[in-house]
Amino acid sequence: MPLSEEEHRILQEIEKNFYENDPEFATRVKSETVYRHAGRNIKWALLGFAAGLAMLILTFTSSVLIGFIGFLIMLGAAVIFEQNLRRMGKAGWNDISTSVQSKGLGSQFGKFSSKFGKRFGPRG
Repeated sequence: MPLSEEEHRILQEIEKNFYENDPEFATRVKSETVYRHAGRNIKWALLGFAAGLAMLILTFTSSVLIGFIGFLIMLGAAVIFEQNLRRMGKAGWNDISTSVQSKGLGSQFGKFSSKFGKRFGPRG
C-alpha cells in the first residue's frame, strides 16, 4: 500500500531533520546493513573457532581443563556463526558470495593473506 502525499511529506521531513541533527550517525546507519553486520560477526566467529581449536590442540595433553575451555570457545563460536548465518538468510549469503567471487577471496582477508602467501607460497 503506497504512502499518501501527507505521509510522504512527513517522512521526508523526519529524514531531513535526522540528517541535519546527527549527520555522522545518519551516514553510519545508511551504510550499515544487516548483511554487513552479520558477515562481520561470522568472520569473528570463524576466528574464535580457530583460536579455540588451537587452544584445544595445544593444551589438551597437558591440561584437560584448558582443553575443555578451548572446546567451549569453539562451541560458542559455532553457535554465533550459525545464528548470524540464519540472520543473513539466503539473500545475504548470495550477496556475500557474489562479492567474494567478483573481488576474489584474497581481498576478503586483506594483508594477512598476502603476507601468508609470500611466506608459505610456492618458491620459484
